[in-house]
Amino acid sequence: MQRGLETLYRVDTGVEVGDFVIDEAAREALAPTRKPREQLLVMEETGEMALALFIHPAVLASLDAGIGRHNVGDLLLAIEGVSHFIYAVQCARSERPVTQLELELQAEVDKYVTCLLHDVDSSEALRTRLFRECAYDDDLDHAERERYEVANDNANRYAAWLEETFVRRRRIPEMLGELRRFYREGLAGKLATIARAA
Repeated sequence: MQRGLETLYRVDTGVEVGDFVIDEAAREALAPTRKPREQLLVMEETGEMALALFIHPAVLASLDAGIGRHNVGDLLLAIEGVSHFIYAVQCARSERPVTQLELELQAEVDKYVTCLLHDVDSSEALRTRLFRECAYDDDLDHAERERYEVANDNANRYAAWLEETFVRRRRIPEMLGELRRFYREGLAGKLATIARAA
């Protein structure tokens, strides 16, 4: 999954996400308040960034057994975590600050694109599943829920534009160029692209 995203965006973190995956005990020690099934933990001290990624062991076990319709939700959760990890590392390497909204928006786009590239004909159904039929955790506070909703709405609009402009016309190589350009934009650039496209 990491290699796929890094190849797609032509980036190289130089680190293995697996080396940063922590178990439930470590996550409990680092972040005891919320317990989502996927969580990127970031700490910055004296200009150094420390990262840890938690993906629930049941999700990892499900994916280790193979990927199919029965565990697409687990796949999407893992894509989200790996996306957060790669994007945070890339921003840190560029010495560019990144917001939680930017991480969430890019992860939503990454989930759409990763699944789309495995089945180009499923774009509209995929957008429905990812962006219209999504459910939010009940334990999200107002600010968190709003962040997820904004990321979801913007990713849906961007994906709809990708579908109309590139997917339906079978212009996939051009779409990949657009996705690489979008990936390198900061949040303001991403939102401006979406506003122009939608």
